[in-house]
Amino acid sequence: MVVDPLIELLDVNKYFGELHVLEDINLTVGKGEVVVVIGPSGSGKSTLCRAINRLEPIQSGTIKLDGQPLPEEGKALARLRADVGMVFQSFNLFAHKTVLQNVSLGQVKVRKRKKEEADQRSRELLGRVGLADQAPKFPAQLSGGQQQRVAIVRALAMEPKVMLFDEPTSALDPEMINEVLEVMRQLARDGMTMVVVTHEMGFARSAANRVVFMADGRIVEDRTPEEFFTDPHSDRAKDFLSKILKH
Repeated sequence: MVVDPLIELLDVNKYFGELHVLEDINLTVGKGEVVVVIGPSGSGKSTLCRAINRLEPIQSGTIKLDGQPLPEEGKALARLRADVGMVFQSFNLFAHKTVLQNVSLGQVKVRKRKKEEADQRSRELLGRVGLADQAPKFPAQLSGGQQQRVAIVRALAMEPKVMLFDEPTSALDPEMINEVLEVMRQLARDGMTMVVVTHEMGFARSAANRVVFMADGRIVEDRTPEEFFTDPHSDRAKDFLSKILKH
């Protein structure tokens, strides 16, 4: 049992029409843990990630954050979303706002910080990911890797309890992937609780405390990276690893 659970999913089920995309999911993520979710396409990984902050409502089961069930809607849900940082495949930055404005906006609107205070925090965090000089630019003037780092900083600026990453590098050119993963590795070293859906096995091996392997909407294995990669128990995992580790 995880000592200090921050995220708990209990018997979670989710359907898209007839399709059972999450089937009796039980998962606990402890404070400071990095859990990497992997599996073939269509296995329910992204849906799982999006259910944790109610971007996808579930049909049955319970999801708790820090001991509290997820709120249904309204202000409580907005507060929850501030506590759960989310980084998507697409960067979702506001095109008409500068990098600095993108990072400061949520702090002012949701966390009610003064603009000067928010900007100062934004600059500090941008500096931490090597983007201090990009603050006055617009997203379109940045590379994909830089935009994704801004998206991570924007989520971090809210001081979330947990960060969710839904395939954060899959839209990036190969040479940009590492600069984003490096920021994520640093977050892991700093003790941020993270749930990461990714195809990057190197990251799973080096940064995860646990690897959760999904197939057909179920969690098939939930083990340490060492155990999972060297000795997968299920045929599904063996098959999946043989396909990806050949490349």
